[in-house]
Amino acid sequence: MGSSEERVVAVILVGGPTKGTRFRPLSLNIPKPLFPLAGQPMVHHPISACKRIPNLAQIYLVGFYEEREFALYVSSISNELKVPVRYLKEDKPHGSAGGLYNFRDRIMEDSPSHIFLLNCDICCSFPLPEMLDAHKRHGGMGTVLVIKVSAESANQFGELVADPTTNELLHYTEKPETFVSDLINCGVYVFTPDIFGAIQNVSTQRKDRANLRRVSSFEALQSATKALPSDFVRLDQDILSPLAGKKQLYTYETLDFWEQIKTPGMSLKCSALYLSQFRYTSPNLLASGDGTKSANIIGDVYIHPSAKVHPTAKIGPNVSISANARIGPGVRLISCIILDDVEIKENAVVMHAIVGWKSSVGKWSRVQGEGDYNVKTGITILGEAVTVEDEVVVVNCIVLPNKTLNISVHEEIIL
Repeated sequence: MGSSEERVVAVILVGGPTKGTRFRPLSLNIPKPLFPLAGQPMVHHPISACKRIPNLAQIYLVGFYEEREFALYVSSISNELKVPVRYLKEDKPHGSAGGLYNFRDRIMEDSPSHIFLLNCDICCSFPLPEMLDAHKRHGGMGTVLVIKVSAESANQFGELVADPTTNELLHYTEKPETFVSDLINCGVYVFTPDIFGAIQNVSTQRKDRANLRRVSSFEALQSATKALPSDFVRLDQDILSPLAGKKQLYTYETLDFWEQIKTPGMSLKCSALYLSQFRYTSPNLLASGDGTKSANIIGDVYIHPSAKVHPTAKIGPNVSISANARIGPGVRLISCIILDDVEIKENAVVMHAIVGWKSSVGKWSRVQGEGDYNVKTGITILGEAVTVEDEVVVVNCIVLPNKTLNISVHEEIIL
């Protein structure tokens, strides 16, 4: 561990149960950050990326899930990575910057020189050491990870303008109605502890404005609907926008992949991205086989050691098979996530789909989607303990838990 001045702390924002609604029915069973992508919980990918930061002292997960939902995972990942990981539960939502400020005393316990802040629901290669080096070169209070996207999709995100020479953040606007830039905010930041002063300034200004409004009860009534609580501070609108162009914030552009994981469809796409990254970072996690003694594996595939896969099955590309799954003879799996304790019986086909915990797919059945990750029913999702009986075809459907399908269905949401 370097000198105390060099210590780094990472904070990962994991949200809470009210935030994962677009991720249903999968988030009915498990907190969204613990849903497996490429065989590892979603939050595992940013956590393992943090492990590469020099002089990392601590990783904090901040959210408003119950602590018991994360206790087992936090304990196991701390032991696995040999880095202390702690879960901090917010009493209420404080906003992305307010959540950081709320735990400032805990975060500053290790006297870090730098603080990383990451959103859990993004998928990228997390070039954190490179960001830190760039930040030290630029100086200033913080550096924002950015990426270029198509002009058509840019307005779904925070758009920003940066100086092409110095990389200084000159202008920032969240989800603008008109096109500003094809450079967007990736939701990964590195700050000096000065960020706490900037957040405190926003809170103080809010309190002052609230006190001024009390002068007139009529004004107070008018503004009550607009005013945010003084301790609710958003990183984008309240910190990035006002500090842009003041030589305080800089950008680091990634040329690698980046996606937001808002829906089950995107989780399937992101699982594929992480599986392809394993080729370079963790090749030992990828399965192999030619169909003689073990299943025929095509492309990037993860199979949990406890899963049982018949040698005549054909698996891949982009398949993740979780613990205690059973894959029968002649089964074909393409671009899918098979969760714990699932059984896929002989000669069944699963394609562009997520098969929920303890579900079963019968003999000669097909469970498939079109593979459009951006459309609600572009992939098929079976919730927990769904039974698809023999010779049933399920196409572009979302099936809630504990259902039995004995007839074929197409483009339906089965409640």
